[in-house]
Amino acid sequence: MLDPQLLRADLDAVSNKLGTRGYELDTATFKKLEARRKDNQSTTEYLQSQRNAKSKEIGTAKARGDQKLVEEIMAQVQEFGGQLKQREAELGAIQARLRDFLLLVPNVPHESVPIGKSPEDNVEVRRVGEPRSFAFPVKDHVDVGAALGMLDFEAAVKISGARFALMKGPLARLHRSIAQFMLDVHTQEHGYTEVYAPYLVNAASLQGTGQLPKFEEDLFGVPRTGAEGTAAEKLYLIPTAEVPVTNIVRDEIVAGEQLPLKFVCHSPCFRSEAGSYGKDTRGMIRQHQFDKVELVQICHPQTSYEALEALTGHAETILKRLDLPYRVVTLCTGDMGFSAAKTYDIEVWLPGQSAYREISSCSNFEAFQARRMQARFRNEKGKPELAHTLNGSGLAVGRTLVAIMENCQRSDGGIDIPAALRAYMGGAEIIEPAK
Repeated sequence: MLDPQLLRADLDAVSNKLGTRGYELDTATFKKLEARRKDNQSTTEYLQSQRNAKSKEIGTAKARGDQKLVEEIMAQVQEFGGQLKQREAELGAIQARLRDFLLLVPNVPHESVPIGKSPEDNVEVRRVGEPRSFAFPVKDHVDVGAALGMLDFEAAVKISGARFALMKGPLARLHRSIAQFMLDVHTQEHGYTEVYAPYLVNAASLQGTGQLPKFEEDLFGVPRTGAEGTAAEKLYLIPTAEVPVTNIVRDEIVAGEQLPLKFVCHSPCFRSEAGSYGKDTRGMIRQHQFDKVELVQICHPQTSYEALEALTGHAETILKRLDLPYRVVTLCTGDMGFSAAKTYDIEVWLPGQSAYREISSCSNFEAFQARRMQARFRNEKGKPELAHTLNGSGLAVGRTLVAIMENCQRSDGGIDIPAALRAYMGGAEIIEPAK
């Protein structure tokens, strides 16, 4: 959530910055709510001062023994109290409306973010590795997996429906090995603490990281029944481990010397893919359920952009170890996620599509999520201050599997297992084709 002081200080400047994201800020509504807030707040403060002053006069009147004056002043105090109660209720309602308004406003882009409207305006930062040349016709992962008899979409449709996959045998083990490899690298080499987090979260957690209230249609909600048939609090399947892991610090004040906090979490992710009809319907690129290893950092505001570069590098390490070609792009203002101030996308080369496809998004949210969550730390003066939050995939497990299947496919239909994963695969070097 944006700092309301930013809007109060220079509403037009904030509106213009948000405009580069393609978001039109309703300045008229904000001005109206802000005027009402200021009026009620000043009136409330006036009534409080008058009530306090009159309350002091009661003691003076009692000391003089003037009971009639005491009763008159007490009646005035009660009148001020009644007016104050009404104004405080109105002020609370206006502040709640202001918060609801701000919950739907996206983050302001960092000054280094390129201005643009679509993915075509993203800026390439670097490319690492050269796409492999094949001496045989290249298959995509769907055909590779089907020929092996280890990737079954028809069974998944029968069990669950479209946008699910079922893996078997060595391919399922490779999928598991990828996640284990990522966790080991991030915990043993990059200093992250592994977290096992709930897959079901409450609305407050999703509001904290920015998925609610704006993106409820993208979530899988789980209505519940409480005692005696009453409705219990609705829970949601996590769209990413970012949600439960970042909310570890919700409503907390962390000691400044503990920063940065660095967490890594492997979890399934569940997304309804609302609005994606017709997109990536073939294969495992866009699924309702997929695994991801998520990196989360809680940082001091002065170091968060250094942390963003480091976190992005941690995600890149996985692709380098797997010898998969990739590129890094800076997302333009019009292509960034709702909560992000700056995002790097890491895109892996998929020969089956002859294209780079996203495998990780690494973002700095600055204080946007922390303000929603009231996630704070004690600064050098001992005062609570909002932290900065960051996250990124390190990496999406299913898409990493797709990249290995396509980049490491063999002419005989098998898959060469990257050297970094062979220990996790019992020493196997190849997933053999069906005999």
